[in-house]
Amino acid sequence: MKNTITKSKLEKYYRITSRAFEVAKNSVTREKKEKAREILLMVSCYLEDSKYFKEKKDYVNSFACLNYAHGWLDSGARLKIFKVNDNKLFSV
Repeated sequence: MKNTITKSKLEKYYRITSRAFEVAKNSVTREKKEKAREILLMVSCYLEDSKYFKEKKDYVNSFACLNYAHGWLDSGARLKIFKVNDNKLFSV
């Protein structure tokens, strides 16, 4: 079903966002470290929240947290806070 958040779908997007998080952490531009730190903190918090909701079997809120986390990563990429060019992980 396209309108259902399954456990496998949730895990797929968790892997994608976690991978993008690792790439972003390793591609911070020197002059924007402070801004990157704020973004990475938010992403980390949303990833933890996603795990919390998944454990409660609340897949909707878990998936929402992943979307927020990835949105933060995409904003950092678009603002050139992260030097990334992978268009499968980021909207660049």
